[in-house]
Parts: sequence; structure tokens; C-alpha cells
Amino acid sequence: MALFFRKQHDAAYEAFDRGDLHEAARRFAELALAKPKNASYHYMLGLAHKYLRQWEPSLRANLRSLEVRDDIDQASAWNGAIAATALGDWARARELWAKCGVPLPPGEGPIDEDFGTVAVRLNPWGDGETLFAQRIDPARARLRNVPLPSSGFRGDDVVLHDGACRGERRYGDGVVPVFDVLQRLEQSAYETYGVFATCATPADAEAMLALRHADVGVIEDWTASVSHLCLRCSYGTPHEHAAPREARAWESERIFGFAARDAVAVDALVAAWLAGGADRRVESIEVGVAPLSAPADGSLWWDDPEDDAS
Repeated sequence: MALFFRKQHDAAYEAFDRGDLHEAARRFAELALAKPKNASYHYMLGLAHKYLRQWEPSLRANLRSLEVRDDIDQASAWNGAIAATALGDWARARELWAKCGVPLPPGEGPIDEDFGTVAVRLNPWGDGETLFAQRIDPARARLRNVPLPSSGFRGDDVVLHDGACRGERRYGDGVVPVFDVLQRLEQSAYETYGVFATCATPADAEAMLALRHADVGVIEDWTASVSHLCLRCSYGTPHEHAAPREARAWESERIFGFAARDAVAVDALVAAWLAGGADRRVESIEVGVAPLSAPADGSLWWDDPEDDAS
């Protein structure tokens, strides 16, 4: 019997380690049922459900992990708080954040405070575009940049992020932590527009970024901030790729990302920008984002190769 149970134990962890989360969840559920006082099985069950983004069973398993322990397990409390946040169970989330030692002002309902700027990695199971966000509680953040259309996200989206730090990004004179985004919780009212423009000088680009409209949240110079993929390809616009060329002081052909409520606002700003300089040109304005992606089984997207801990 002991040998059989050991095989079940090993099979559960092996399933998790190879990224077969459905199998891992099934096996850890069986182990937790057979050994209800074993907190580790409840924790691992909650962890598997977290990476599956199955929030109700994740919350239940993490609460059970806390219940059978003699002291507070920070990992179980944190993962439980993430699950409660995803479910909008604010009373439970506040209770679990308190167990984690996170200072919160008194109150009820959603937490909407200033937890500072962080970097978040969208679709960590895919291209993993990283941008900045304003953290409004320990597991939620509002996107401050304009995500690429291929990401499926929009500027000002509220996202749920994991608690494990995945590195650092320079921000201002310092650095901020990077967190993996688990899913979008609130879709913003903004659509994503790409403005393909010719800026003869850096001043022309600065003038584009300085434009303001009540229905435009953010304007970003994607040519300056994005280098890991072809921006025009991200919109699916047919074109020829230019041959590699030597770096030069200024790249006049630029793409700006607009987070805007509608095309009317974008058109108004672009018209004002064009009127401000004879050498300014706009080739096209594209709109749209791809569907949100989901992790594939076996991808091990949560795994940090520099950290073998669960």
C-alpha cells in the first residue's frame, strides 16, 4: 500500500513538472482526499488550479491548505488571495491579504489603492510583451502603456497578475518588479489604433505624443519602445520587409499606438498634428486587436529556470 501511494505521489508531481496540469490536479485531488491532513497536497492542488485559471477550486484548495496547518503558510494565503480577487470575493481577499501581512486601509468591497508602478508580462505563455502598469491592489494592475494589437489586451485594462517576481525593469531612476499576467479582469473602453506616420524630426514625434483629447487615454511611440517584432505585421497589414540597414540617428517612419474610445478622436488628433508641419505624413490608421490567447498544456510558462522552487 505504501509503495502504491508513493507511486501516486510521484505521478502527481511528475505531471505538474511536465506541465500536464489537468492530470496533476486530478492526482493531487485524489492524494488530498486520501491524506486530508497533508497540507502540501492541498497547496499543490490549489497551485495547479491557479495555473489552469480555475479560481473556485484554487481558492478552496488553498483555504484547506491553511486550515490544516499549525501556522500561516504565505504561499497558500497569497494564492488564495489571488483566487479570491479573480472571483471578486473581496471579503475573503482582504482576509487573506491580511494573513500575508499586506497593509490595507479598512473597508469593504474592491481594493482600489496606489500600490505603485510595476511591470507586467502579458501572455507569459506566448510572446510575453512587457509593459508598465499601476498596481491598484496586491494582485491587480491597470495597464499604463498601449499594448500591441497582437497581445489581445488594451490600454487601461485591469489585469490579474501572479505574485512571483519575474525580474526587474528600469523605470525612471530606479527599477520595478515584473509580474506575469494571469488574465484580464476588466476590459477598458479604449480600442487600439496604430498610426503609421512620417516624422521628419524628433520634434514631430514629440508633437504627436503631446496631443490631448478627452477620448484618447494614451499615445505611445511604438517605434521607440518596441523592437522584438514587426509592428506592421502585428496589424496583419501586407507589406514587404525592407532589407537590413545600418542604424541611423533618426528613424522617420514611425508607428504610434493610440488607446482611444473611437476613430473620431484619433482622426481629430491626427488632423491637428498634420496641420502643424508641412513635412508630416500619415500613411494609414489601423484599428483592432487579436483575441486573447490561453496557455497550452505542457508549456511550463510559469517555471523560472533560475528557481526550482514551487
